[in-house]
Amino acid sequence: MRTFVARMERHQIGLYLAAIAAGVGAGFLAPNSASVLELAINPVLGLLLYATFLGIPFASLGRAIRDLRFMATVLVLNFAVVPLVVFGLSRFVAGDQALLLGVLLVLLTPCIDYVIVFTGLTGGASDRLLAAAPVLMLVQMLLLPVYLLLFVGPGVVSAIDPAPFVQALVGLIIIPLALAALTQRLSGKFLPGRRVMAVMQALMVPLMMATLAVVVGSQIVGVGRGLGSLLAVVPLYAAFLLVMAPLGLLAARAARLEAPATLALVFSGATRNSLVVLPLALALPEPLALTALVVVTQTLVELLGMVAYVRFLPLLVPADSRLRH
Repeated sequence: MRTFVARMERHQIGLYLAAIAAGVGAGFLAPNSASVLELAINPVLGLLLYATFLGIPFASLGRAIRDLRFMATVLVLNFAVVPLVVFGLSRFVAGDQALLLGVLLVLLTPCIDYVIVFTGLTGGASDRLLAAAPVLMLVQMLLLPVYLLLFVGPGVVSAIDPAPFVQALVGLIIIPLALAALTQRLSGKFLPGRRVMAVMQALMVPLMMATLAVVVGSQIVGVGRGLGSLLAVVPLYAAFLLVMAPLGLLAARAARLEAPATLALVFSGATRNSLVVLPLALALPEPLALTALVVVTQTLVELLGMVAYVRFLPLLVPADSRLRH
């Protein structure tokens, strides 16, 4: 079993791409399954986050939270630098309200889930990102309406129902995080707790595959129908990934972060909250229905970009490098 899990972890990027392909196939071959797959998104994502949180030693979180330099740099990168980049990129689709809103929703919200997975693949400080996750989620909830008000105006902001975002915070972050902390605590005292830990860690890669498959499978038919419009946002998402890598490295250098923290910072600045904001996009009124597909398109582009990040970012941040104070 351990050998099988190790093989999955070594080949997880390829498995994720295969899951996307499976979702595409299921979506096109059985289009009537889209509604069922859409209902499965939040449960599967919640399990993925629970498994992700279980993999982080909670005993180290106190030290991570007290790392004010890293926390401040993550906040500045995501909520001062990123909005400037996003505003510039979004001007290319400013004439289409649905495209504009989708680009803003997904690019203004930093990832708090699978960013931990990709950071861990490169040896980055995933425990620090876990400590930052609740803060990032809270700040993006508070600032997203402000940015939307500035970038698209009050008319669009008033059409957005905040309830799905709050539900996502509770169901996808707070509950899995609390359950993971409780499981870890029980694992030190009871055998069932240790078994749950082992099983969920073994399921990490399959859960990630399932999440990608249900998201893509539930939305791919709509993506195909709106392909002409959606092609306009693909270069914007690719440009965002290209721009955020050097900006993240510069921010890390300015803050004098060590290599693992640098990797975590760059991933945090580049990966977006597509899976968590998708329920918010799906709740928009009919005239803005394309917005959800704009969010899903970002997921597809980002995952391909993460293949490049995982491959090349460690070459830019050698493991033995230490930035001096």
